[in-house]
Amino acid sequence: MGQADRAPARGGPIRPAVSSLVRARRRVGARPLKLLFQTLAGPVGERSRPGVHYRGLRTVAVDGTSLHVPEDEQITWRYPKRVGEKKEFGYPLLRLLVVVECGTRALLAAAFGPEADGETVYATRLLDCLDASMLLLADAAFDSRDLLEQVLATGAQFLVRSGARRCPAIAHRLPDGSYLSYLPGPYQPGHGYPSLPVRVVEAWITITLEDGTARREQWRLITSLLDHKRYPAAELVDLYHERWQAETTYFSIKSSLLDGRVLRSHSIDGIDQEVWALLTTYQALIRAAADAVTDQPRLDMDRLSFTVLLQTAADTVTRACGITSSGPTDLVGSIGRAALAALWPARRRRRTKARSKKNATSKYQPNYGKHPQRAQHYTVHTEIQIMEDGIASRSRR
Repeated sequence: MGQADRAPARGGPIRPAVSSLVRARRRVGARPLKLLFQTLAGPVGERSRPGVHYRGLRTVAVDGTSLHVPEDEQITWRYPKRVGEKKEFGYPLLRLLVVVECGTRALLAAAFGPEADGETVYATRLLDCLDASMLLLADAAFDSRDLLEQVLATGAQFLVRSGARRCPAIAHRLPDGSYLSYLPGPYQPGHGYPSLPVRVVEAWITITLEDGTARREQWRLITSLLDHKRYPAAELVDLYHERWQAETTYFSIKSSLLDGRVLRSHSIDGIDQEVWALLTTYQALIRAAADAVTDQPRLDMDRLSFTVLLQTAADTVTRACGITSSGPTDLVGSIGRAALAALWPARRRRRTKARSKKNATSKYQPNYGKHPQRAQHYTVHTEIQIMEDGIASRSRR
């Protein structure tokens, strides 16, 4: 853009060059955005907020997802494309992991990097956000004995789904259908095989959609909550569903904030800056939602629409109105008032998976058409197995 194009119109504002924002972003770098996210990150749910606590423990979930990055030589050396038997395919991918507070979907910590590094690698970088007041929920990708031992070292408890290949031995059967077991560790000279005591809950889950379609699958949950009287097996099976709060978080980030687009930066530092900016924006909106319901401790934050929060915030910034107040401080603010005026019905919303809006390069594309194309109500039936001599002899609801 030439100098004349940047000259101010008579009586009007100065028009910056198109590249001005790019140069400004380069000057800022990624570190300030990372520090800003770390400042905003953290739990926001009070003890009375629905879905936040379970028997005195703050429930949090960890999970991972992938973001598409540009196909550029400045990027692909760090974020390569997937490689099949004959050729590369799809966009280069960035792996993102977050720890989410259940009930509010607030971010406690985040880590990201090349997809080649497994989820467990990034999960170990997030453990500093855990403490003795928390219960960590996770799927089968996080059932590594070493990782679970590190979780316990923080003082936190865990409830994770076991991989299909793990067949724990029954050390002691409990009246609620669960049983005590142990996860053996590697051999240590002079100490033998150190074991990690755990409690195992085995159950059959049947999900029936309103059109009559049914799916039945077996779950094996592993937990450090050994007291079956204080933490009944049936409650733990129900609680595990809260892990899907992480999927809803990713849907908000990838489908609402990013609108399914590829990250646009063409440098590693720019990609880092963009991801931290996305996470910071998301957390700022969640904190705005938490402020809006401060005087309503029984209101389930699942009823607040993230789309309304985002659109109201964008309108406020674009119009540059309602950002500051000349009167007393208003904790709810214009964003909070808009969200409270458009609450979802008083019920738990259906789980939402971020990968439901993938393009044709998605590895999930072969599953297209195998699932209902519209949202349906469903019922969940749980049968907890009573184990005797390693065999499920009977089950109960």
